[in-house]
Amino acid sequence: MVEWKITEGLTDYTEALTFMEARVAEIAAGTAEECVWLLEHPPLYTAGTSARIEDLKDPDRFPVFEAKRGGQYTYHGPGQRVVYVMLDVGKRGHDVRCFVRDLEAWVIATLGEFGLTGHIRDGRVGVWIERPDRPLTASGKPAEDKIAAIGIRLRKWVSFHGISINVEPDLEHFAGIVPCGITEYGVTSLVDLGLPVGMDDLDVALRRSFDTVMGPGQPVSA
Repeated sequence: MVEWKITEGLTDYTEALTFMEARVAEIAAGTAEECVWLLEHPPLYTAGTSARIEDLKDPDRFPVFEAKRGGQYTYHGPGQRVVYVMLDVGKRGHDVRCFVRDLEAWVIATLGEFGLTGHIRDGRVGVWIERPDRPLTASGKPAEDKIAAIGIRLRKWVSFHGISINVEPDLEHFAGIVPCGITEYGVTSLVDLGLPVGMDDLDVALRRSFDTVMGPGQPVSA
């Protein structure tokens, strides 16, 4: 069984880390259920284990946290749904790459409920939306924007950190970093793409697609 935890308002980042650390230990010990936690953070930047200091363009703009997850710099803030996944990867096959692919497929299935086609690109972590309405990039490639970031950490085969999906954040806030170290492509959101989607709508779609893609187990309410 998977507990779904939804927190209204803005959750302090260090508070979220404390909760995840404790819950992961409990899951690994077999004393707590797996958990998917949906929340929003105040504006902040996080640095993954591959972050390069030169990609932090405006270090004084928002607080910066060392996340110890995979990946580089990313932004979290109001209007972005953060999805922390505290799941037993061991019972899902002990295959980290497969688990990440499942997370990507979950995001893509969720976006599909709103008529969007998400894409995975080699060498570019996250989920991308093609933008044929925009000019080609500087290298002549079709324009694409990132709509979701993915970065996880494992402890005793239990995952934490997870996914962020842009619903209606202030996209200008991403300008303080080079998101995930990628300069050629931009970022977008559901609302930026013209979809009148709110956080509650996204939450319903996430829950509906979870069991089909992620399994095993049936989500239960917190």
